[in-house]
Amino acid sequence: MKDIIIFEHEACSDLAEKNKPMTASIARPRPIENPPVPRTEIVFSHPSEEEFARILDFYGIAWRYEPVTFPLEWDERGNVLEAFTPDFYLLQEDLYVELTTLRQSLMRIKRRKIRRLKELYPEVNIKLWDRRDFLRFLERFGEIGREQELIGKEAVRG
Repeated sequence: MKDIIIFEHEACSDLAEKNKPMTASIARPRPIENPPVPRTEIVFSHPSEEEFARILDFYGIAWRYEPVTFPLEWDERGNVLEAFTPDFYLLQEDLYVELTTLRQSLMRIKRRKIRRLKELYPEVNIKLWDRRDFLRFLERFGEIGREQELIGKEAVRG
């Protein structure tokens, strides 16, 4: 059985004028399972993600990288217009983790997407980690002194 999400909009003519996609009475697309990638073939987007995975591996915490894409907005035919793919899924914790350590300006956008994800998929557990959260994580696992090579634009250049 498909989940039905009904959005209340002013009038259909207003929607057409504003060129907004109509999602009224359209079945919510299901999350898209991305194929698993072997650990040795993963290309991380940022060094902080690679370090996060290394620490998870060291402590035997099962995880997957970008395993699911969640549709956030779609048109009247069900074509996905906006989606969100969290960085990690921690299997035993049933938790998605999104790391944003490169550009803090992305936090507002990511918060909006996560809010929308929680509205559409309330059963999904997700945490957004910013630079400060990641630094605390590094500190907890004894990785102090490596911040420059793991966080921000300097890490990408290195």
